[in-house]
Amino acid sequence: MNQLLVIFIALPLLAFLVSLFWQNKSEKAIGGIVRVTKVLYIVVSVCFAAWWVANGLQPVSLPVATLYQTSHFVFALELFYDEITAVFSVVGALLFFLVATFSKYYMHRDQGYKRFFNTILLFATGYNFIILSGNFETLFIGWEIKGVCSFLLIAFYRSRYLPVKNAFKAISYYRISDVALMLCMWMMHHLTHQNISFSELGEAKALALQAANTGMAVFIVCMIILPAAVKSAQFPFTSWLPRAMEGPTSSSAIFYGSLSVHIGVFLLLRTHPFWEDMLWAKITIIVIGAVTAVAATLIARVQPTVKTQIAYSSAAQIGLMFIEIAIGWHWLVLIHFAGNAFLRTYQLLVSPSVLNYLVHHQYFHYTAPQQKPVSKIKASLYMLNIKEWNLDSMMFAYIWSPFKWLGKQLQFLQSKIIIAVLTISAIAMLLMGYTTETFSLNGILPIVLMSIALAVILFAFSYRRSALNAWIYLLTGHLFIMAAVLFNGPHVNLVEIIFYASGILAAFLLGYFCLQKIKKIDNDISLNQFHGYVYEQETTGLLFLFAAVGMLGFPVTAAFIGIDVLFTYVHSNQPVLIALMALCLVFIELSAFRILLRIFMGPHKKLDHPAAFRSS
Repeated sequence: MNQLLVIFIALPLLAFLVSLFWQNKSEKAIGGIVRVTKVLYIVVSVCFAAWWVANGLQPVSLPVATLYQTSHFVFALELFYDEITAVFSVVGALLFFLVATFSKYYMHRDQGYKRFFNTILLFATGYNFIILSGNFETLFIGWEIKGVCSFLLIAFYRSRYLPVKNAFKAISYYRISDVALMLCMWMMHHLTHQNISFSELGEAKALALQAANTGMAVFIVCMIILPAAVKSAQFPFTSWLPRAMEGPTSSSAIFYGSLSVHIGVFLLLRTHPFWEDMLWAKITIIVIGAVTAVAATLIARVQPTVKTQIAYSSAAQIGLMFIEIAIGWHWLVLIHFAGNAFLRTYQLLVSPSVLNYLVHHQYFHYTAPQQKPVSKIKASLYMLNIKEWNLDSMMFAYIWSPFKWLGKQLQFLQSKIIIAVLTISAIAMLLMGYTTETFSLNGILPIVLMSIALAVILFAFSYRRSALNAWIYLLTGHLFIMAAVLFNGPHVNLVEIIFYASGILAAFLLGYFCLQKIKKIDNDISLNQFHGYVYEQETTGLLFLFAAVGMLGFPVTAAFIGIDVLFTYVHSNQPVLIALMALCLVFIELSAFRILLRIFMGPHKKLDHPAAFRSS
């Protein structure tokens, strides 16, 4: 029976691939595919859970495949099933059934009908990758898929300003969690020198204590708590959750009301054996959960929109789940998760009808509110909560603005001569790094090369002129990253460089082709405004999306494995190089998605297309 774990992932993935062949107007065919998938999904999840209970509730593990293996690195896919997976699987199947059934009618005759269900089916694939993951590598595949699906559904109404802006805001938070999880995998590899399974986390903790590697263990736990807090919208990352409600109501229900927003809870539950004896970790999780529960509850009580109220209410309940996890009440957490997921899904799905009723009732039964004196403390609290504790502005001011300012100070890089010199220098350093055995200047040269990569990427992040130039800068940044790693690890295998370089180069060429095609339309691909070319070039926009996710190492090219492999050549005693590489990986994604949004999405600049203003 453990071989049937593959069906959980194969079923929605196959349905996603089949649904791609139908046109948007074929609602009956697409609806039929989704209907069959959701019924089979429930049958498989419930039957497997029943079989698992009948066989004594013993955890089930299934090694699927080893994608790459050397003497020092193993990249393997492994599935794992226990009580946590059982609850998340059954709840996910039931909610997928409810939301898909509701969406069939809610999205009827929508221009993005097919696009919506394609994304939902892909999300189901990523969700099952996460909840069935047996190691960090498998979990990370689902983590990346879920993040991109979330981005696509927030920007579903891509002709409007706010959905596109908020999609970029959400993906910027997601990237922090992505890189943190990548750092967690990397340090775990340095700690255990093997591909660690979740069932072996207790042994990994004992190994850290025996070898006195407490610093590594502390770093790993921090890199677990950070992505969990980001994905579950915990303080101070709470503000992205209501912004993510820009998508269709049904996608908001399954993403930010029920399943996606609880992934941070799942991560803490799954990794609990590693940090269960660390008092400081428990206190940190409890403080994060308590602050979020209080702040989100207060904010939810004064918000003027129903989606924002539900978003903050859900974040508050997840804050309580964080506290329960830290205390060790795991079965209570699972019950709490199921109840909160069903409640928020119900609230979001009925919210349009409730609003319609309330507006109708207010119109015919209006009574003027009575004026009551308000104390200064209540007034101050009201203003603090109505402004959502200024979390958005603080994150922008203290996290993103400094890097954007730094990128703007590098205006000398915009010269075509500088681009050519940098690219040629990066290629030369790559060749030298591969052919030279030891030439790292005591570790200084890799830091210098990685600093140049970060400078080039930050300039691309703040650049407002040609999208083609910004795209070239991203490739140049990747070349310098590879050169830095080659000088840092003198025995890098050629196949590992090929893994990284082939995926990045293929993504770059595809993106360059798309941007050149757009440039031929009216010779305008500046990043100073939204262009909305997806109206006229929908296929080109889809291809550039593939190029953008390929450029950042999404699991569509070999670069996904290559980035993980090359990361292992950065040693645990090199904090500066670690920080520089992490920043490079964060801003490469943000720069690539910024180009995607500016060129292909947002209000169309031509007057012969419908205009969606900011106020819409």
